[in-house]
Amino acid sequence: MPRPRPPHLHKQITRHGKLVWYVRVGKGPRTRLRAAYGSPEFQAQYEAAIKGEVPASPGKPESGTLKWLVDQYRQTATWLELSRATRRQRENILRHALESAGCEPFAAITAQAIQRGIDRRATTSKHQARHFLQTMRGLFRWAVDNGHAKTDPTVGKKVKKPKSDGFMPWEEDEIEQFEKRWPLGTRERVMFDIFAYTGLRRGDAAKLGKQHVKNGVIRLDTEKTGTRVIIPVLEILRKTLEAGPVGDLTFITTKKGKPMRKESIGNSFRDACREAGIHKSAHGLRKAAATRAANNGATVAELEAIFGWEGGRMASHYTKSADRERLAARAMQKLARNEK
Repeated sequence: MPRPRPPHLHKQITRHGKLVWYVRVGKGPRTRLRAAYGSPEFQAQYEAAIKGEVPASPGKPESGTLKWLVDQYRQTATWLELSRATRRQRENILRHALESAGCEPFAAITAQAIQRGIDRRATTSKHQARHFLQTMRGLFRWAVDNGHAKTDPTVGKKVKKPKSDGFMPWEEDEIEQFEKRWPLGTRERVMFDIFAYTGLRRGDAAKLGKQHVKNGVIRLDTEKTGTRVIIPVLEILRKTLEAGPVGDLTFITTKKGKPMRKESIGNSFRDACREAGIHKSAHGLRKAAATRAANNGATVAELEAIFGWEGGRMASHYTKSADRERLAARAMQKLARNEK
């Protein structure tokens, strides 16, 4: 479940479109918090405001420190061009780096320091180690390109991608099992059929609503890559959405009819799966949908149009698997002995 917001903490969008946070206890005065949300400075300001004290100003970081460099990086097009999901992931990594070395000169960060950071994380997860390297590489490449740093300490560093099949795709009997437990007319079935018959990721499924459907076709810019997907609504999904329950702004909603964050959808869908006796994920349904499409003869271009992929690599993975299965079935006939 997503973390609940601390007591008396409120957010507001100003008329200039800026998000601001403030503390207000009851009907008392509002105290603005000016540090970055989620940072240690933000927590300190929050605690001071709750006590009725004036929060200390975060101040500007000293020029040449890692915190200064990160602050500069966050204001660039290079940073803003990253998807929201990637920025959120890298922000978390940068936060930990700043907690330990934010006041240190970034010029003092050596290749050996980067390697130590990789090694520490690799003991827990190779995925974490890869994300750390990607985050620091993005920061220092930008710094070198813009004249802030002379060298990039991440050059030559590699973390092998962990060997894993990732999320397991659903089998057809598991799909039938879920549908039996959650029939048409349930929120759980709405979630399931959107995942199964659109192939959308959780973040995109969370924002999908009536406004994205016109003349029986879904048109949506994906959260992760910004690629527009154009997906005809299959008859089975149309019946599910008609049966509902769906919301006014989004198809997937809470029990009270409110839109849900993708994290909440993931948790809610997991609970529905467990109640149906299945231990798989929403992303596993996306993989099942891609597998089914490829097995039915979908081309690389068609898969990319459906799932919002680019570059051919991911779509080729599914088409090659499907082609391998078909070729193997035909080849086995050639292994059979000729009966006389």
